[in-house]
Amino acid sequence: MDMKGFQSYKEQSVNTMTQGELLLLLYDELYKRLSQAELMLDQQNFPVYEASIERSAAIIDYLDSTLDRQYPISKNLAQLYEYFTYELGRAKIGRRKEVLTHVKSMVGELRDAFRQAQKSGDSGK
Repeated sequence: MDMKGFQSYKEQSVNTMTQGELLLLLYDELYKRLSQAELMLDQQNFPVYEASIERSAAIIDYLDSTLDRQYPISKNLAQLYEYFTYELGRAKIGRRKEVLTHVKSMVGELRDAFRQAQKSGDSGK
């Protein structure tokens, strides 16, 4: 497989996505990383567990930094992202699966809500 061609395709795909599609892509990646962290904790693979938590926190930080603060919902999302970051810190330090599972559940619900909003917005066009 031509890796240069694949990388070019991937970049073009991302560059042509709508903001809603990019948001869902980020949430999907966040959910995947949290799932990976759960699995690695179960397997006691702590280096990969910690890397998955760190990547999740980086995605959350990016989501927070891209919020459009002119909308009231942005304040609520910022508080939620702050909570996620705090809880992931607790999960990482204490290797606490119940905390990680709770954050993953909330991220999944938020992702599903954004997905539903995206579908509703698309059907209105």
